[in-house]
Amino acid sequence: MTVINHTTVTYFVLLGLTDRPELQPPLLVIILLIYVITLVGNLSMIGLITIDFQLQTPMYFFLINLSIVDLCYSSVFIPRMLVNFLVENKTISYSGCLAQHFSFVVFVTTEGFLLAAMAYDRYVAICSPLLYTTFMARRVCVCLVVGSYLGGLCNSLVHTCGLLKLSFCGPNTINHFFCDTNPLLQLSCSDNHLNELVLVTFSGIIAMSTLLFIIISYLCILSSVLSMGSANRYKAFSTRASHLTAVTLFYGPVSLSHIQPSSRYSQEQEKISAVFYTLFIPMLNPLIYRLTVGKTIFSSLFICLG
Repeated sequence: MTVINHTTVTYFVLLGLTDRPELQPPLLVIILLIYVITLVGNLSMIGLITIDFQLQTPMYFFLINLSIVDLCYSSVFIPRMLVNFLVENKTISYSGCLAQHFSFVVFVTTEGFLLAAMAYDRYVAICSPLLYTTFMARRVCVCLVVGSYLGGLCNSLVHTCGLLKLSFCGPNTINHFFCDTNPLLQLSCSDNHLNELVLVTFSGIIAMSTLLFIIISYLCILSSVLSMGSANRYKAFSTRASHLTAVTLFYGPVSLSHIQPSSRYSQEQEKISAVFYTLFIPMLNPLIYRLTVGKTIFSSLFICLG
C-alpha cells in the first residue's frame, strides 16, 4: 500500500536555546560574535591557502574543503537563529524546516568523511613518504573530496525522504534551535520506528566506520613515529595534534546526538551537544589548524601584503 502523508502542520515553532527573556540579549551577542569569528576564520583560511602556491598540497586542499563545509553548515541555521532572538514569531515553514534539515545533514556528514580523508593523507605522508605523490595525486584528492560530498548527500536524502513519509498533525513546537532529526521524529503523529532505526543504523555506521578508520590510521602513524629520531618524532606529533583535536571535538558531541536510541533521547542533552558541534566546532577548526599551519599561513599573508 502507498504511504500517504497526512501532514496538517504548515509551520513549526523553534523554541531556541532558552525561553528566558533576560538571556536573549547576551545570547544574541555571543552567537553573533561566534558567527563573525567563524566567517572570518574560515574565509581567511580559504583565501590564504588559495592564493599561496606553496600551500597547494593535499593537506591544504582538504583543509579548504573543511572550511567550506564549516561555513555552509553553520550558515544553515545561525542567521535564522539570530533573527529569532529579535522577533516574537519564531516560526519556520514545513518546507523550510525540511530544507534546513537536509542541508545540515549533508554538511555535517561530509565533515566526518573529510576528517577521515585527512587522516588517510597523514597516514600516507608518514608511513609511505616515497609513494606520497602517487597515492595522494590530485585526481585521488578530488575523488576523496567528491566522495565525501556524495556520502553526505546520500545520507541526507535517506533521512529527509524518511521524514517526508511521516505525518505531522500537531503539536508543532520544536524544543531546539534548528530542525534536527530527533526533535522532528518526536513530533510525528505516525509510526516512526523505521525512521529511528534508519537514523541509528546509518549515523552509527558512518560515524563508527569513519572514526575507526581514523583510529587505525593514527595507530599506524604512531607505530611509524615511534621509530623515528626524537627531533622528527616531536615534529610529526605536533603536526598531527590539530587533526586529532578536531576529530575528538567533532565525534564526541555528534555521537551523543545521533547514534543513541530514542529511549535514551533527551532534548536538553541534544541541545547542549548540538550547540557544541554546530556553533563552536566551525569556529574552532580554523584556530586549531592555525596552530599547525600558522607560521606558513602568516608568512604567506606578509608576502601578499608586502
